[in-house]
Parts: sequence; C-alpha cells; structure tokens
Amino acid sequence: MLKLPASLQRLINEFAKLPGVGPKSAQRLAFYLLKKDNVEILSLADSVRDVRTDITFCTECHNMAETDPCSVCSDKTRNHQLVCVVEEPLDAIALDKTGSYNGLFHILGGVLNPMEGITAEQLNIQSLVDRLAKLKATELIIATNPSLEGETTAMHIAKLLKDSPIKISRIARGLPMGGDLEYADEVTLQRALEGRREF
Repeated sequence: MLKLPASLQRLINEFAKLPGVGPKSAQRLAFYLLKKDNVEILSLADSVRDVRTDITFCTECHNMAETDPCSVCSDKTRNHQLVCVVEEPLDAIALDKTGSYNGLFHILGGVLNPMEGITAEQLNIQSLVDRLAKLKATELIIATNPSLEGETTAMHIAKLLKDSPIKISRIARGLPMGGDLEYADEVTLQRALEGRREF
C-alpha cells in the first residue's frame, strides 16, 4: 500500500488542525507547498515563527500588537473617554476600518457560553470595568455579535455597570446594505425597526 512520506503527512495533519480546513484542503495545501521553491517555503515558515515571537497582547485593551501598550491605546489623538468593547481583535479591526470611530477598544477574548464552560472569569470583563474607572470613561459602546452568547455577554456587562455614571450604548443591528426585506428573518427586521432613527 502506497503511503505518503512521514514529513508530508505531518504537514497535512497540522494543516487539518486549522479552523475551516478539512482533510482534503489540508492535502491540497501541503501539495501546493511542495511545488514552491525554497525561498517561498522559508518565507512562510519565517512568517509563522514571527507571529509567535513578534506579536504580544496589549495589557490595557487585550488587542494583538507589536508594542505594549498598543498603537491605539497610546494614540493621544483618540478619544480616551469612549471605549468600544468587542469579542475578538478582528472585530476591532473591522470597526476601526470604517473610519467613523475614534475611541479606544477593549477585547473580551470571547463571549459568555455556559454550555462550553466559558464564564465571566475567563473573559476580560473585570479588566474592562477597572479600565473604564481608570480612564474616567463617559461612554461604553457594546459591540458584541448579535448571537445568543453575544447578547448574554452584553447584558452581563450592562448589569455590572448599571450603577456607574457611564453611558452604555449598543451598536445598531438590522439590515445589511443591499439586503432585501423579504429575505430577512423576523429578529433582524425587529432589530432594524428598534434601531430606526429620524431621517
């Protein structure tokens, strides 16, 4: 029976551990790399290694960064009284790319999920509460995903801060640009109606 070389099989096994990569995709990636020259292969290997050695997490906002504090937390031109709390670093990047937000971010590192054993103690919730007090923040924007876990997390944070003077807001949810009303589910339509504003 024909077997793959052990080193190639190890590479396939490692690729298969990545999210969204199944066994067939892992094989395609491994065989694709076999066709590349040494310079490209070594560049990829260096990039993977550098991610582990060069990337740290900001001790203030918990975002990934190359410096501590990160470039956002140390930027004096940003509004340090406005904090937007998100689930993951990619959420902060997406919001910052809009160019319409100039405050700080706080990364929770996930959401509350009792079914998977994720509690408030495992997330960056207490550090958020402490940071808001330290910054003397005037507003907290909760930008967790509109899932059951995201909503639960948002309510938990709001409950923790109910006695503080901080204004707590939630990002609006509703129909995406180019979306059709007839294809939207009832919850999305309900959120769109609740989030309406004067024209």
